[in-house]
Amino acid sequence: MERPLRPGHLTAEQTREVLGITAGALRQLVYRGQLTRSGGTDRYPYYAVADVTALALKRRDRVPA
Repeated sequence: MERPLRPGHLTAEQTREVLGITAGALRQLVYRGQLTRSGGTDRYPYYAVADVTALALKRRDRVPA
């Protein structure tokens, strides 16, 4: 059964696809405060599209070491 998704939000899976990262990396971003959950449950969190987009742009623009 698919859960209804509020407009302007992404599931964890969709967020990982946008950022090109693994589930563990997504958890680390949340743990470090770089991305905050905006709804859902502990097991099925949602993230705001604006927050994910801002993080994706920030990660794209960073200078490689």
